[in-house]
Amino acid sequence: MKRMFLLSVLASLLMACDYTYTEKVSYQINEPVFMSEAAFRNSVKVTNEQRKISNYGKICFYNGYLFISESEVGIHILDNRNPSQPHNVGFIELLGNADIAVKDNKLYADSYIDLVWFNISDPANPKLEGRLENAFPEAFPVVENGYGCDYSMIYNEDGKKKSGIVVGWALKHRVEDIEKRSGGWWGSEKEGYAVNSPSGGSMSSGVNGSMSRFTLYDKYLYAVINYQMCIFDLSESRPVNKGSLVVGNVETIFSYKDNLFLGMPTGMSIYSVKDPLNPERCSTIWHVLGCDPVVVDNDLAYVTVHSGNFCGQNNDELFIVDVRDVYHPSQLVSYKMTNPKGLGIDNGLLFLCDDGLKVFRIGEPQTLIANQILHKKGMDGFDLIPYENVLMMIADDGLYQYDYSNLNNIRELSVIQIRKTTN
Repeated sequence: MKRMFLLSVLASLLMACDYTYTEKVSYQINEPVFMSEAAFRNSVKVTNEQRKISNYGKICFYNGYLFISESEVGIHILDNRNPSQPHNVGFIELLGNADIAVKDNKLYADSYIDLVWFNISDPANPKLEGRLENAFPEAFPVVENGYGCDYSMIYNEDGKKKSGIVVGWALKHRVEDIEKRSGGWWGSEKEGYAVNSPSGGSMSSGVNGSMSRFTLYDKYLYAVINYQMCIFDLSESRPVNKGSLVVGNVETIFSYKDNLFLGMPTGMSIYSVKDPLNPERCSTIWHVLGCDPVVVDNDLAYVTVHSGNFCGQNNDELFIVDVRDVYHPSQLVSYKMTNPKGLGIDNGLLFLCDDGLKVFRIGEPQTLIANQILHKKGMDGFDLIPYENVLMMIADDGLYQYDYSNLNNIRELSVIQIRKTTN
């Protein structure tokens, strides 16, 4: 009985020590920067101004012209009919642009939450034709630092978005009084607060680089943005939104035969589009974490993962996957690389952005490295397009072009420098 009494007293003392108090917590967070809807949608401007490229981005080639997206700023237009002497012929000011695609003389581009399109019958003089508002409702500006974002400032209590378009982030320092309980937090943890967003002749279609989140199949445009794959019917005078489906955190998309190959930080997913409006997930092949573009040729998928980004890993590899049976893909081999990014295939050659530029003859997957025929160093390649014996490669410091018609003498044709702006 005495023992029970002592235990009861001890428990009471312990409970008495459990008290609440407040403590100041300091943390950094990105707050949204808003622009009015009217100002945002009236900001598009097409100019013949030869604006210098100050940052690299996605690329698309169409009928002798190269379109280069400068992330969240707009699209540079280069006359590339003579790749030895390309010249800048215009610029499209387009806030929030990241991706582009071309079909039947129309250039389609994202502008944060909207899909915008231009008539490029004369590629040097695009004409704005229309805008599909709220095509990508959960699209937000890129976060350039490692801090979280306060998405609660974007939505009302009922879950609906506040008025205005989010066009940037402002890093703020906050100090708050947090209620705590002895031994741990009382309520939600705030320090280090981070929230991720759920988040030869005429060509009929443009050729995109491997880093693209836009791809074309038949008369449809597929766009992967913030965990959603959006489908647009391009057969009418203006795009028709045909819905979307959740596909996970997808970085890139590539169309091959009747399938879409989606590159994700955790692997590669394959979707059948035999029914274009109802894509069916066939399979997913997993690998270590890494941002990864995908290209496919002759039923072999080539996938790169690279370090030095927000994708959460330190591996740098090239994977080759047998995708003859899209329901049961099989990884055949992987190769250690330096820091591989974009890649492309043409006429039995694999072009790879890795420690500059690497070119391989494609044969047996197990002997790819032995069939390397070129390694040019000195640039940090991001993405590339090989087309009719001309390689167009965008790097952190410029646009490089090469003639590969003679494999014994792959030669540089031209370089346009990127002049980075400093903040």
